[in-house]
Amino acid sequence: MIHYISNNRLTLEKIKEIIDNRARLELSPESEAAIVRCREYLDHKMEDIGRPIYGITTGFGSLYNVSIPAEDLSQLQHNLVMSHACGTGPTVRPDIVRLMLFLKIQNLSYGHSGVQLRTVQRLMDMFNEDILPVIYEQGSLGASGDLAPLAHLSLPLIGLGEVLYKGQVRPSAEVWKEFGWEPITLQSKEGLALLNGTQFMSAHAVWSILKSIRLSKWADTIGAMSLDAYDGRIEPFLPLTHRIRPHTGQIATAERFMSLLRGSELISRPKEHVQDPYSFRCIPQVHGAVKDNIAYVKSVIENEINSTTDNPNIFPDEDMVISAGNFHGEPIAIPMDALAIAMSELASISERRTFQLIDGLRGLPKYLVANPGLNSGFMIPQYTAAGIVSQNKGLCWPASCDSIPSSQGQEDHVSMGSNSATKLVRIVDNVETVLAIELFNAAQALEFRRPAKSSPAIEKVFKAYRKEVPFLDTDTYMHPYIVKSVDFLRK
Repeated sequence: MIHYISNNRLTLEKIKEIIDNRARLELSPESEAAIVRCREYLDHKMEDIGRPIYGITTGFGSLYNVSIPAEDLSQLQHNLVMSHACGTGPTVRPDIVRLMLFLKIQNLSYGHSGVQLRTVQRLMDMFNEDILPVIYEQGSLGASGDLAPLAHLSLPLIGLGEVLYKGQVRPSAEVWKEFGWEPITLQSKEGLALLNGTQFMSAHAVWSILKSIRLSKWADTIGAMSLDAYDGRIEPFLPLTHRIRPHTGQIATAERFMSLLRGSELISRPKEHVQDPYSFRCIPQVHGAVKDNIAYVKSVIENEINSTTDNPNIFPDEDMVISAGNFHGEPIAIPMDALAIAMSELASISERRTFQLIDGLRGLPKYLVANPGLNSGFMIPQYTAAGIVSQNKGLCWPASCDSIPSSQGQEDHVSMGSNSATKLVRIVDNVETVLAIELFNAAQALEFRRPAKSSPAIEKVFKAYRKEVPFLDTDTYMHPYIVKSVDFLRK
């Protein structure tokens, strides 16, 4: 599969297709022309510019008023990339680095950044050969863009830094020799174009949203299995209630549960109890709110990945070079914090359903084991889920509320969106584990309802899950089954 970089609007679904199919990237003729034209305009402009332009003929940050001689402009950009590569902490997972590369290529292709064509082509070479720069999670303030992470992304272009290639971390210079590639000599503005931008934040957001969409669907399926195993009621999902409070996600969730549970012997049998706990009865309202938030954040991030986010911006047609603030991460930092809160609620309500299943109610044995006392059964998986949910609550503190001035006060308000991004990934991973634990419990509980069956849709999931995780009639080593449950959701 070949994907042509162009100015056609990117969707997250298209990005997923490109990544999942390991598509090779090529520049469309219009993108190549836009890159070349912008670079030629800038080169021509430099000949008689007659005034300082930030980051092109000057230093950076608070050094904006220091003019740089023409003969040193290339060294200025080289120094910028080297000096800004100050990342620390864990390395960014390869899937997200791959997204960073792709989004940086897209960002530079619009013809407002002034990079050389060969610079973009080398980034595409790295993507196509799956040569992934080693990037660290810590170091960005979310303005002026993701400086430190994008510096690490860019180091291999000039023959520095390390890359992950064929499962090994190696100096980029070694890998370059194997491919016969020469380091790129950066021209005026190029280092700034590479480092200014929101691709670290955006890549984490894209990864998190795609996973959140998948987990939201799983939450409905697992919740439906839990509802049936708990001998829950269908009335809270009937459409009449949701017509008089018509939130889009709420309606969609109720409709999905009606579909998932259609044909269930359990859901249709008479009930002794009048109503269910909130963790079951309010699923449409809670899961629905999460769906609505995912949709909103997805729309924001799709705007971001179809934008130019470096600085200054170059407009050849208007004969203008404008120094502004498109690198500032606030437009996506706040939504990422909101998504973190929404997804944490998906885990929170899931853990409560797990708690209800093991509480010895409605004909289910305590801790979902035949001989409680001698056996602890499913007592401790709920502890694990509760601990994870509590950790999520701490991680939900909005990073975008914070700002620490930098660069001698010139950069006096930053988004801290990089922290929003990295903790969002942690929360989404945590949600996956909590949902897997609920599935572990729901499948166990469903066995105690036999010979009655759930719906064909739920029984199909149950049958597939039982190929990976068995019914447990006595205490056993539980950790491997939780791991298998997580793997099952990922498949």
